[in-house]
Amino acid sequence: MTIRIGLIAQGMALLMGAWFTVGSGEALAQQKHKYLFKAPPGTTKFTQTHILDVGDVPGHQMRVAELQSKYPGEAPVFNGLKVVESRTILFSDYTDGSGNAIYYSVATLENGDKMFQRGTIMAHTTVGADGGRRTSFTSVVSLSGGTGKFKTIRGTLRGTGFSDMKTGTSGTVTEGEYWFE
Repeated sequence: MTIRIGLIAQGMALLMGAWFTVGSGEALAQQKHKYLFKAPPGTTKFTQTHILDVGDVPGHQMRVAELQSKYPGEAPVFNGLKVVESRTILFSDYTDGSGNAIYYSVATLENGDKMFQRGTIMAHTTVGADGGRRTSFTSVVSLSGGTGKFKTIRGTLRGTGFSDMKTGTSGTVTEGEYWFE
């Protein structure tokens, strides 16, 4: 009986070792790609915006917006393919232009494949001595799949930039890494 239990334990240890080895091999096989893109001015514009005043404190607004990004020249590149355009739906909860937002984006690549993204934004608006408002933001983006060659893309990107909340974004720099599962 003792020999049988010992053999079972050895067999389980071998199976566990094999499982960890295979699992580690899969993790090693996921090549990570670095990403960096500085968006040229004028690439992203608001196409629709719907704003509701909450009414609890002055300046508290909920916003649903659509943004369109077009890249005729410089463009983000993933796995050797350029992004041609993207459509983003954004939901924000801002007081005087500061607060949080979440968004979902579908990017179309030059071969017709799509890539899906989900992001969060933290925005901060300040008023300058001249009375002008300036909104800066930081974002974290999760790449969550797509179509065709991008079905299994995953990754995390971080961005910073500026927005005037009416026309679009500017000075956006995004960096991070992505991989294919």
